[in-house]
Order: sequence, then structure tokens, then C-alpha cells
Amino acid sequence: MENRFSRIHSAKDIVISAVLFAAGVACIVAPTSVPVNIAGYTLAIVGLILFFVMKTAFKDAETGEVLKKTEKYFPASKSESVLKALSTDPQSIDLNEENKGNGLKIDTYYSTRTGHVFVQLFEYIPYKYEPCSPVYSYDISKAGKLIK
Repeated sequence: MENRFSRIHSAKDIVISAVLFAAGVACIVAPTSVPVNIAGYTLAIVGLILFFVMKTAFKDAETGEVLKKTEKYFPASKSESVLKALSTDPQSIDLNEENKGNGLKIDTYYSTRTGHVFVQLFEYIPYKYEPCSPVYSYDISKAGKLIK
């Protein structure tokens, strides 16, 4: 699933970086005291660093649409019930078991604009999560419970 969805800049990321950079440049250019110039350099550098580091959106390699991501964690003992719920009806997942363990992880990529949801279950194997289900595609009305 990680190969299908790549991290990209969202509009929010670009705006935050641009505002910090512009504020920093304004502090540097303005005829003010040295501490304000130092703060300006700091803001400009932080804006540049955030531009290159902060990527909070995801792009689907197959369709090209921009998506958001949520993650939910479940105990490993719930593997069968979570996998069955994902394959048939994702609304039937018992969210009361969420965050009571971290043996399972559900990655949910969604777009509220297009209404597409992509879900995959991962199992924790020491040091990383390995996929244990295919990527399921749903309409947002059918999997709305997973994106909250």
C-alpha cells in the first residue's frame, strides 16, 4: 500500500511554509533592530525547512487523486474479526477495541471531495507493520466510520 500512495505537499503545508518564509523575509528587510533580524532569519529558515520536510497529503499512483490518511490500532487478538469486517462491511468494526493494543493497524486513505476510501490491514511483526490484507476500496458512505 505504501508503494501505491506517495506523500506529497498539501495546500495547507505550502501555505504554512510560505507564510513563515514571507514573515521572516519581512523581518529581515524591515529597518529594525538586530533581534528582529535574527527572528526574521529564524522564521525564514523554519519556513524553508518545513517546505522540504512537511508532506501531509498522499497521492494515489493509479488515479492521481489527493488523499488524507488516518490510522487505527487494534489488539492482535482481534485479527479475525477486523479482517472479516474489512472484507464485508467496514461499518461493523468494533471501535471500542481501538487503542487497546497495537498488534494490528488499519491504514485508511480517503478523499471527501471524490468520496473514495482505500483501506488495508497491517499486522505488527517485530520492528515493522506487514500487510495482511489486500487494499479494499469503498465509497465514503460505507466506510465513514473509519475516517473519524
